[in-house]
Amino acid sequence: MKVAPAPAVRPSGAHQSYDVIIAGAGPAGIAAAVALAARRPDLVERGRLVVLDRARFPRAKPCGGGLTGHAHSAMAALGLSLRVPFAACDTGRVVYGREVRTVTLARPVDVVRREDFDADLVAQARERGIVILEGEGVASFQVEHQGHGHQRCVQVTTSTGRHLTSKILVGAEGAASLVREAVRGSRRGNQRQPLRLFRLELEGWTGSPTEMIYDFSAMDEGLRGYVWLFPVPGGRVNVGVLHYPSRFLSGGALERLLERVLSRYGVRLPGAARGWPAWPYEPHAALSAPHLLCTGDAAGIDALTGEGIAVGLEEGPLVAEAIDEALSSDRFTFEEHARRVRHALVGRELTLDDRLARLLYAPSGHSLWLSLVLFDPGMLSLYAARVSGSQVLADETWPLLGALFRHLMNAPRRLAQLKRARQALPGVGAPA
Repeated sequence: MKVAPAPAVRPSGAHQSYDVIIAGAGPAGIAAAVALAARRPDLVERGRLVVLDRARFPRAKPCGGGLTGHAHSAMAALGLSLRVPFAACDTGRVVYGREVRTVTLARPVDVVRREDFDADLVAQARERGIVILEGEGVASFQVEHQGHGHQRCVQVTTSTGRHLTSKILVGAEGAASLVREAVRGSRRGNQRQPLRLFRLELEGWTGSPTEMIYDFSAMDEGLRGYVWLFPVPGGRVNVGVLHYPSRFLSGGALERLLERVLSRYGVRLPGAARGWPAWPYEPHAALSAPHLLCTGDAAGIDALTGEGIAVGLEEGPLVAEAIDEALSSDRFTFEEHARRVRHALVGRELTLDDRLARLLYAPSGHSLWLSLVLFDPGMLSLYAARVSGSQVLADETWPLLGALFRHLMNAPRRLAQLKRARQALPGVGAPA
């Protein structure tokens, strides 16, 4: 389903000044805009809010396209609806060699084509009167004093050469966010390396239309992540690979790993998969600076799973709250924003997954934690409940500790079972 974007009328010269400019019209930018419009409808009525995006919708995005229970809850809270075709997946298959674990989801994950989904979110925001300008991104900006007073503002130059002024600039334009770079530029030496994502959509999928596949087999060939195969509407399959940066693999090596794993499912790549970097969420990293806020991929996605849709949607109301308070108080430091995100549900889940990713995707010694994922039914059940949206895994301290205790007791047997599964992997030698 193609969603035709509504024509956008660019504001005249009399409307070059705004209270809020949001850079990026993906789920995070739209969530922030919709939540802010609900809190302060006057911004929309007076033309003081605008969303810019360098791309034109529909546009490609490196993502599996799964809407988890948390994504659905966030959409409902924002008043947004799922209006595009989707594949309702009620099972997940976790694979390592010949070892296969299947979990049933209490609530299906709805897999969408991001091209259609994102374009429809843009359409829903426009239905609320929010101005969204496509084909015009933020080319540069500077926070500076305005006039002879002490008030500061953000001077923005767009990719079309226009000059805009705003009290607040929100960076929701993805991993290459200029706002993120400004917020965290002085800390660049301490930043972790980005995740790597390769993704391609193929036609003629003959596998199950209701099952998502997560294949960890390539971890013994150097991958620190997994290969996914998700059915999407129209008899297609969304395939890709997530790689955690704990060890270096070139883009070509990642693509070859993807190709080898997919061949075991009878899937062939017709051409090169497209790769993107993606920043993992860091619990104590800066998300703001005076007059600047980061959200969505610019703030960091889930380091363990690569999930970004729910993260961006859940952060929207938090961004709107920070902006509302700033406009009311005329104070634009946003000093509490990172802490609020960290302590909110989305931040607690991201923090847990950051810790788990460091263990599971460690440069070496990952077998201990991979065997926990594969062979502890309680752990798989916890994650199934989390994906369905019925459980906040970060708040399940005792069940997680119980799974760890069981694993330590059963580790020798599970590691031997993992070794046997490894030996069944075609073309795999010693553990990487």
